[in-house]
Amino acid sequence: MRFGFALPQAGSAIGPEGLVTAAKRAEDLGFDSLWVLDRILWPVNPKVPYPIGDGSLPVKYKNVLDPLETLTFAAAHTRRIALGTSVLNLPWYNPVLLARRLTTLDVLSAGRLRVGFGIGWSPDEYEAAGATWEERGKRADELIQALKKIWTTDPVEFQGKYYRIPKSVIGPKPVQKPHPPIYMAAYAPSALKRVATEANGWFPVGIPLSSIGPMFEGIKGMAKDAGRDPSALELIVRANVELHNTPIQKDRVDFTGTLEQIAEDVTTNSARRRSSLTRSFLPASRQRKILSLGWKSSGG
Repeated sequence: MRFGFALPQAGSAIGPEGLVTAAKRAEDLGFDSLWVLDRILWPVNPKVPYPIGDGSLPVKYKNVLDPLETLTFAAAHTRRIALGTSVLNLPWYNPVLLARRLTTLDVLSAGRLRVGFGIGWSPDEYEAAGATWEERGKRADELIQALKKIWTTDPVEFQGKYYRIPKSVIGPKPVQKPHPPIYMAAYAPSALKRVATEANGWFPVGIPLSSIGPMFEGIKGMAKDAGRDPSALELIVRANVELHNTPIQKDRVDFTGTLEQIAEDVTTNSARRRSSLTRSFLPASRQRKILSLGWKSSGG
């Protein structure tokens, strides 16, 4: 079991000092990785509710630093800890420009990048990004193919339905070969199949721990059917941690409650999936308390 930590990238108190403190402290405590999210706006009149909790979009998302610039800044102040995106919403991006930004981060961090991809949930953000909501899954599939082509071939040439790259030399290539590990957030059957055929691992968010195991077994089955090694797939569980001073006795959500209750969830998460590499990723909510308590990560 390895633990990751979300950088303080969102909210009214964002700034360089907090980022440096969190990144260095997490590395000193032995955390495996640092993570950032991808939010571009806070709609006043959202077209759809937030998919977690009561549907209200967290106020902290009114102020969000760019994910890749934030990771690059953290990379400059650390030496060992991995740097991950949780997650970049693929259809918002051009594959050539995104490949260059991700490669730059992998090069400048000496190969510490972990790439989490998703397709998002907010039509408002799609509109602001100039991206088409329709066929977003198909666009994500093709964009991943284009990224892999850019990262692994020279000269690069790609002719798809949505993206085209004329025959060109595109460098440098990432430090990690054949490319940085790709993790995908997925729930729908088509998205789970995308994990099985294209990704290095699955990145579930908000799924009960009791459901993650069976779903992951299904992904591994699809990977085997696609001719891939299912044992090579990684599982990265994002734990939306909420610390409370007293135990939650009724209707407790996973990774909420006292430190003791959350520790029980971490133990459960580890015990159910010992055959696969698992990372639990702790968001920045209440992170000062966790860091000050010295919750040290453990390898294994």
